[in-house]
Amino acid sequence: MKAKDAIELVVFLGNPGFEYSRNRHNAGWLLAERLPFFPVLTWQKKYKGRYAALDGNRLSAFLKPEVPAAAEDFLPKVHFLMPETYMNLSGEAIHAAASFFKIPPERILLVHDELELPLGTAAFKFSGGLGGHNGLRSMNACFGTPEFWRFRIGIGRPDHRDISGWVLSDFSAGEEPVLEQVLAAGAAALTEALFRGPEALLPEWNKKKIAATE
Repeated sequence: MKAKDAIELVVFLGNPGFEYSRNRHNAGWLLAERLPFFPVLTWQKKYKGRYAALDGNRLSAFLKPEVPAAAEDFLPKVHFLMPETYMNLSGEAIHAAASFFKIPPERILLVHDELELPLGTAAFKFSGGLGGHNGLRSMNACFGTPEFWRFRIGIGRPDHRDISGWVLSDFSAGEEPVLEQVLAAGAAALTEALFRGPEALLPEWNKKKIAATE
């Protein structure tokens, strides 16, 4: 992968506060904690959230053995951000970090929950609609474009109209085993995407079924 194709900023969307920690809307934060290199990240309070960085040269140490080697000119540093502005103002935190490091939107990847994908699936996607997701809408409003990468974690639509109540409710005990499989597979895929570029994982991860639900 060439450095010009690399993701420079990964943003995990969620809401701060213990009461939201296991919410469906916090799927992005839950995936962050499953990253194989999460224990080596040093988080700081910056850019209206929690910020950390990792030298790109260290990523290969956290890849699965079967992942093919890449060129040596991949991105030297990847930035990570967990906005603490609440979901509907996430774009402000992302814009603050991206402006400081001069990162264009097309080299930013947002990790977020996705109503349009069923639980047990996940997908990489570049650009497209915002699906009514407040975090994506805030990003679009602050940058003036939907041209950014997304890693979508399926949570499915409820069989009722209370969408806000659904995304702000916890995953059920029955959903947790499926969620854990998705988070583990998603964390490995995201690590590979940072090393090889998210394009390399398409079309396999266009809508990947990871675990079956009953």
